[in-house]
Amino acid sequence: MARSHLTLAALATSAVPGLDVAGVAHFGAREGSDFDAALLTARDGKHWIIRAPRSARAETEQSADLVALRALSAGVRTRLPFTVSAFGGQAPLGNTRAFVYEFVYGAKVALGSMQAGPDSLAASVGTAIAAIHSLPTSFVADAGLPVLTAGESLRAAVTVMDRAAATALVPAALTARWEKAAEDAKLWQFQPTVINGALTASSFLSSDDTVTGVLGWQELRVGDPARDLQWAISNNSVADSVFDAYSRARGATDRQVRQRAMFYAELEVAKWLLHGTETRNTEVVDDAVQMLTGLVDNIRNDVMNPIGTQTMPTMAVDEVEAFLARSEKAV
Repeated sequence: MARSHLTLAALATSAVPGLDVAGVAHFGAREGSDFDAALLTARDGKHWIIRAPRSARAETEQSADLVALRALSAGVRTRLPFTVSAFGGQAPLGNTRAFVYEFVYGAKVALGSMQAGPDSLAASVGTAIAAIHSLPTSFVADAGLPVLTAGESLRAAVTVMDRAAATALVPAALTARWEKAAEDAKLWQFQPTVINGALTASSFLSSDDTVTGVLGWQELRVGDPARDLQWAISNNSVADSVFDAYSRARGATDRQVRQRAMFYAELEVAKWLLHGTETRNTEVVDDAVQMLTGLVDNIRNDVMNPIGTQTMPTMAVDEVEAFLARSEKAV
């Protein structure tokens, strides 16, 4: 049962010392969301968000997000060209906790409506991602968050490949394609960086074609920078702008990052298949199998070659957005 925005406002006043709430409104989707949330307006005009998880999975995600936000110290945040929300306080709520955060201003933009070009929002996104990847890795290790080498990133991907192949539901052409990518040593010669680890188009807040904030830091770690770029692969024009701006900001330090991003984007469908088989959800399994078949159709002219710069898009933009929506609702 959803908690009312008035209940959440009352919790916020106990979570944040001195918070004087002058106004409150529901925030976000009420149906299908993992959280009950409310937007609070304080007497001084400052805005806050309070979120209460509806499931154990959401509670775990919120706790991980808090650890990451605390790791992102004031000094680290000064290196970023956008705002990261700050933790305000917490209050017990039954068997869970409600968390209060400072509100980050900006509008979410869907991948399908993101504009491309050198001065576009897509370019600003590429620059923002580059800033994340340029952060010093030491603060992540100091916070006890995961630090993966290039070899460990490859092994994690191979594990997903092997598990998906074991279901006997992955087309042979895709299995062969992924195996070639995993065996290409040059593809995996990269320097691990700080990554958000959970980026999608909806992670970014913007105003006037400029990224103003990035949401969702629960997967913060040191790892493969390509993971933060995989979401853009399905839209060639957007991807070109994102990767061009990213390369301008970071230089030619990782020439294979776009190819690995393609690889990871395709493996996301394999993960969706595994989710379906593990939860014995036939609808998810059927959906994943259909998407895998679509992948084969999209790469049919390239199945004899490893993932590279000429690889065709994995899925259309609307298919990616629908897939992400389904994935976010998965339990």
